[in-house]
Amino acid sequence: MKIELTTKEFRRLLDLVYMGNWILNSTRGEDRFREYDDIESKLFALCRENRMETLVQDWNGIPIPSKAYAEGGIHEAIGLYEDTVFYEILAEELSRRDMDYPEITDENYPEIASRIDSYMAEFQRSGVDKLILEDGRL
Repeated sequence: MKIELTTKEFRRLLDLVYMGNWILNSTRGEDRFREYDDIESKLFALCRENRMETLVQDWNGIPIPSKAYAEGGIHEAIGLYEDTVFYEILAEELSRRDMDYPEITDENYPEIASRIDSYMAEFQRSGVDKLILEDGRL
């Protein structure tokens, strides 16, 4: 297979592959999806052939994203994604809890969505600063 990409498109593809692999593998420890690591390595190895040497380094002989790449802003994008997902999941769980955890149906969706919107508005104002656990328990 051959894919033609501009330098800018290739750089965006590196970002997509890195972020996707981060989401899939960053929490898995030794139980990683190695196939995704291999694809990431294969693509980052191409940086050397395309005047992007600063984006790749070797670790135990395997091409990986360089420290310069990893510290170049990609984790800020990942962090924004993680924050958004965290608050969306928390808002949905709290909304469903408030309604005794119903299955989401066409009939109750408007109520759940309204509650989610209210929680999201509060999280945008205060983050988690106003969350209180009952009885001080975790």
